[in-house]
Formats: sequence, structure tokens, C-alpha cells
Amino acid sequence: MYIERALEPVVRRYSEHFKVVVVTGPRQVGKTTMLKHLAEQDECRGVERSYVTLDNTALRLAAKEDPELFLQRYRPPVLIDEIQKAPELLPYIKMAVDESDKTGGYWLTGSQPLHLMKEVSESLAGRVGIIEMLGLSNAEIANAPSEPFKPSPDYFSRRATAMPAFGIDEAYRRISAGSLPAIRALPDDLRDGGYESYLDTYVMRDIRDLAQVGDEMKFRKFVAGCAALTSKPVVYAELARIADIDEKTAKSWLSLLESTYLVKVVRPYSNNLLKRLNKQPVMHFTDTGLAAYLSGWYSARSLELGAMGGQIFETYAFGEVYKSYANAGLRPPLTFFRNNDKKEIDLLLDMDGRLHPVEVKSTAAPGKGDIKNFSAIDPVASDDVPADLSSLKREIGLGAVVCMASDAYPLSRRAWCFPVWAI
Repeated sequence: MYIERALEPVVRRYSEHFKVVVVTGPRQVGKTTMLKHLAEQDECRGVERSYVTLDNTALRLAAKEDPELFLQRYRPPVLIDEIQKAPELLPYIKMAVDESDKTGGYWLTGSQPLHLMKEVSESLAGRVGIIEMLGLSNAEIANAPSEPFKPSPDYFSRRATAMPAFGIDEAYRRISAGSLPAIRALPDDLRDGGYESYLDTYVMRDIRDLAQVGDEMKFRKFVAGCAALTSKPVVYAELARIADIDEKTAKSWLSLLESTYLVKVVRPYSNNLLKRLNKQPVMHFTDTGLAAYLSGWYSARSLELGAMGGQIFETYAFGEVYKSYANAGLRPPLTFFRNNDKKEIDLLLDMDGRLHPVEVKSTAAPGKGDIKNFSAIDPVASDDVPADLSSLKREIGLGAVVCMASDAYPLSRRAWCFPVWAI
């Protein structure tokens, strides 16, 4: 059964204003399924869009060897899947769209953003709208409206009313099932096989396309090591030790995981008004089910009670916040805070001159102690900021503790308790 995706109106709007629309994201999150669904709707209105996938070896060779002839065969409106496999097409698409004023003629998908974005920026600058798509969000699973996570009493109250609540057991069931539509739809006893097939069929193949990985067994150990460290600071020496590689290779391999959307590396907040900041980034897997599988947690219950329960819940909450922005076609304004005094804030949203601190806890009853570190960012709002640093000044906006509470309510004047199921 097709699940309506929050990005559908974004694709429609981009198609009205851009000649080329590119939907990027991990393998198997539903990019092609969504675009085919939209194409079927268009067909009912008399607009027929052809479809071609460059995963097909014969078609990929044809596109690479004679891109001009290929595009004569597949004329707009057209949906071309996995465009990064034949970047030779992009200059010819540029020439085609420059000869026409029509918008939305080319829909493209890609699952390797760094490779793809380089070609797009060089060939289609000013002509393309780029949309990032990740796995299913809680809102999409509930068939509820999606909106960006923007801390305010109105947002907190509205979302807690609009979204169906669920408890801790269901939260970890969703974490364990992940967000890839086809795999989460499998029976529990087949899901591990689904993830193993996903790794072999898509992840390792795409990695081989992107770079020469000399020892695939070491790379697999590296990916599993990253999964076990989701929501933790990136320490290249530790990742190198896990896979028995050097730090330079660890850094290169983590970049590969970013480039195939398996992980998001979140940068630390930086502001010269704050002293002694830790500069290590934090890594989050984009699919919690894959992270759990790679880490050896094969059931929701064991994951909830195990050593990774808290950190994977944090990754789950990060993913829901991130997707709330991506599903609106927006870039998430997300960093995190950590200083050398070991004061941490899991997420910081820097929006409209305000910093909104967010802590993530798997508890159902957070307390004021959970927001004690929020005061660490207060210097950015000080009245004593020097004139030459005034551009760095920020207001401290309303914060939140994202958790497993049964409702949204104020914890203090500076933060609300907000359930993760309401994002």
C-alpha cells in the first residue's frame, strides 16, 4: 500500500518553478515510488511522463556512450532514476532545458549526493531544484500533516494534539523496524534478512562505484563500528582501531558513508562569544533499524534494555527533527553544543537570530535537571557583548526536552517537555 509522502507538494511546487527537479537520498527510501505516484496522477490529467532507470546496465551504457541520442529517445517529461550513474547526460539536459521555457520536464533521482551535486552545480546551476528525501517519518506513518520542528508553545500544543501518541515499547519497535518502507513492512523474523540484502545489494555496490575499497571485510567492520557509535562524537582513532585501518582511511570511509546517506555528521555549534568549545562532530545513522542490525541488536525489547538504548533513541529523535525540515524542502538548522567542561546540549537550532536548545531523553518524566546545561549558551545573549562581535549575538529561544512523555507541557520558563511521537 502506498504511503503518502510529505514531500509530494514540495515536488509539485518545484516542478512549477524549476526546469529540472532532483530528488536525492538513501537507497530504498521511496524516491522513485513517490515520483512514479506523482507521474500516475499527472497521467490521469493527460500528461504522460516516461521512466528510465540507469541501474539497468544496457540503458546506462547507452546513456554514457551517446547521451544526446539517449535523450532523443527519452524526451521530457521524463523521470530518470539514479542520474549519478551517467553524469554525461547532464550537459545535454542543460542544453535541452535552455532551449525551452517549460518547467518540470526532467525529474531525476540520485543516491550519491557529493558526486551528484558536483555535476549538478557545474551543469545545471540556476535550472535545478534539489530535494532531499529520507525514510518514513512518524508523521508519514500516521498519515498526519508534517511541519518543521520549531519550538514554541503553539507548535508544541498543536503537534501534541494532531499526532497519535505511543509508548516506549512502540517507540523501540519503530526504532528497530527502521524507516525504509520495504524493510519495515517485512515480518519481524525476516527483517534481518532484509537489511543484509540491503547492505549487499545497495550499500556495498554503491561504495564500490564511488571508491576503491581494498578490503571489503574491513569496510564492513567499519560500518558496524560506526553504527555502534551512532549519536556519539566522531573519534577517528577509535574508528580506525575498530576496523584495523589508519585514521586517514577512517576519515575517507566516513565520508563515503555520508556520500551514500547512511550517516549524517552534525557539526558542533561555533561562536566566538562562547569559550572552550569542543570541535568534534557527532555522527547519526539515518536509519535506526540498520544501525541496530549492524550493532547486533535484533529485537526491539533487547535494544530498549541494552547498552545502546539511550544513544539510539537520541539518533531516532535527531532523525525525526531532521526529517521534519527535509520534508518541507528546508535545510535543517541543526548543530549541537559541547564545551571542554563536558557540558552538552544534544541539539541546537539556530533560527532567526535565536538559539533553541534541545535535549533528548528516553524518559517519560523529564525534570528541570535535564535542562541544566542550557545556561551554558547564555553568554551569546549577554548585554556585555563587544560592539565588534555584535553580529554573533543571539537571543535564547524556547528550548525542549524531547522524550517519551504522554503530552507536551512547560518544564520551566525556558523549556517544554515534548514527546518524540509528536514531531
